[in-house]
Amino acid sequence: MLRPQWIGMLLLCLVVAGVFAWLGQWQLSRAIDTDPPPAGATEVVRPIAEVAGPGEYLPEPLVGQRVSVDGFWLPGNFLIVSSRFNDDVEGYWVTGQLRLAGTDEPTSLAVALGWAPTLDEAQDAVRILDAVTSSPVKTPETVTGRLISDEGPVPPAADVDPQTMTRMSPAALLGQWTDVEGVDVYRPYLASEKAPAPLVAIASPAPDESSNVNWLNIFYAVEWAIFAGFAFYLWYRLAKDAWEKELEDFEDEQDEADAAASAV
Repeated sequence: MLRPQWIGMLLLCLVVAGVFAWLGQWQLSRAIDTDPPPAGATEVVRPIAEVAGPGEYLPEPLVGQRVSVDGFWLPGNFLIVSSRFNDDVEGYWVTGQLRLAGTDEPTSLAVALGWAPTLDEAQDAVRILDAVTSSPVKTPETVTGRLISDEGPVPPAADVDPQTMTRMSPAALLGQWTDVEGVDVYRPYLASEKAPAPLVAIASPAPDESSNVNWLNIFYAVEWAIFAGFAFYLWYRLAKDAWEKELEDFEDEQDEADAAASAV
């Protein structure tokens, strides 16, 4: 084991183990949030500009954050999303394109306005909202609700209308909106706290308070420590096997020499 090639391999193992140890330490540093948001922070209504910007992903601690935004509704952009549950009852969401007021560039936010138990009621709500918002005079209103991450679009089944949506995805809604040329769009959507008649308010409870310990990162840190130990074990096994092989060869040569000497 003290031969140059095995000493060189041991030094290589030390380098590899050092890299693994550094990776484990890095994972541990990310496993514990030393500056977690205070309890109940998501329940304080904040301007949407303080939470996220157009095109930005919503950070995990801010998912479910209550925000307020000023804007006006664009008629003809009220769309229905199916397979939405309200207090364990399946129904439909009516969504709209809210064009933000007071922005330098045209900016839109997808909003889930309310819930309906049947498709007919959801379609009736769409007709009412289109009629109410069709006035050429646009008066901004303040909408308050929870900001939630994009659920991601899912293609509908082959036997249903290809425009059917079952996920609340601003990306999918954008594909059906009008007047979106040059418009910035928020990645998350807003679940409104108040629903216009005849819709029912969407049940959106406060998110669970998350732990400041990320156990997945701790698991990764343990894995890196195991890899570092395995590097030394691999060196030990290879060196030990080579030593045992040399010992066996030496014993075989010794036996052959003894046999030759006894035959003389």
